Amino acid sequence: MGRRPVPRLPSATDRGISVIMWCRIVTLCLFALAGPAAADTRLLAFDPADRVTRALTRGVTLEVERGLFGAISVRRILSTSARGSAAIARGGPDEARRVLPAGVSEATVYTIPLEGDGRGLARALCPGADQTFLVLGRVRAGRPMAMHGVGRWADGAYRHCVTLSYLYRGEWSAPPRGAVSETP
Repeated sequence: MGRRPVPRLPSATDRGISVIMWCRIVTLCLFALAGPAAADTRLLAFDPADRVTRALTRGVTLEVERGLFGAISVRRILSTSARGSAAIARGGPDEARRVLPAGVSEATVYTIPLEGDGRGLARALCPGADQTFLVLGRVRAGRPMAMHGVGRWADGAYRHCVTLSYLYRGEWSAPPRGAVSETP
């Protein structure tokens, strides 16, 4: 008499998906859900560190978003001494980094849109440029920061306009959206 094979229950590998793949999918879903929940909006204030920076800005406050693993992305620049703020968008041409002075470690390019107060900021940083970019390094609480203004002119050339140096002043949480009511 021959042995009959023992029937087996179908496993995840029989259906084409391994157990490891299931674990990866579940982990990615958890990170996707936790990312927005863990994002934190903060305001980091910086004072000018030199005469040029003081003449142009007198200090700035950056509205930043801190991600799940602590990465910081800048969303807006607010004037510390006057009313005004400009939204900035992460990303820009690589040429903006290439025209920086030798030895500069800043490498994250932000585009300054020409809407609202962004137009005034762009003109102050690079007068005469058709488009203006900010190149920042890693923004961290408690550390000094340098920003580089880079412009693109009508002839298509990119030029370094100014280096702004700042000293860290303080940090605070932004109020929740809609928490502040306007009073007449």
